[in-house]
This record gives sequence, structure tokens and C-alpha cells, in this order.
Amino acid sequence: MIFRVFILGWVVFFAVLSGPVFSHSPLLMCYDEGDGTILCEGGWSDGSCASCTPVYVIDQETGSMVACGMLDRAGFFEFDKPGGAFVVLFDGGQGHTLELLSSEIIE
Repeated sequence: MIFRVFILGWVVFFAVLSGPVFSHSPLLMCYDEGDGTILCEGGWSDGSCASCTPVYVIDQETGSMVACGMLDRAGFFEFDKPGGAFVVLFDGGQGHTLELLSSEIIE
């Protein structure tokens, strides 16, 4: 009985400690600059910077990649606006990917 309580205590302890580890989500916002370019800003919901995170721009019809790069030190990525519908993919690693449709981009 005491062993079960001991194990349960450790399980609760690690569950409480692991909460902050999983407390961030990717954030991505893109803006049509009006000059033929799209500017995207990415980060994490806990306020930390997502610099060097890969970003891919994929044509929705063909599935081909039309642009790729990484967020800069300030969390920005700029690319030439493709013709037609596309998806911007923020790749923050397993469980931390985010897709933004071209129709959701702020003009």
C-alpha cells in the first residue's frame, strides 16, 4: 500500500512539473504588403522567439513548394507572393506545426 502511494506521489509530481514544458504553441501571422510580397511573423504563445524555425510556402493545387526559408532573428520571413492559392507552413517540430491558408492572410 505504501509503495502504491509512493508511486502515485511521483506520478503527480512529474505531471505537475511537465505542465510548463508543453505550455507553448506556435503562432503565425502573415500580411500582404501590397507590393507583391508577403511578410510573416512567427513565435510561440509563451512569448519566446521562434528564430531559425523553417517556413515553407506550398502551392495548394500542385502541392509543390514555391518558397522556403527560416524566420530571422526577429521572427520574420518575407517571400514573393505566388499566383493562386497557397499554404504557409510553420514547422516548429513534432506537434508544433501550423498551416496558414492564403485566404487567411491579412491585406
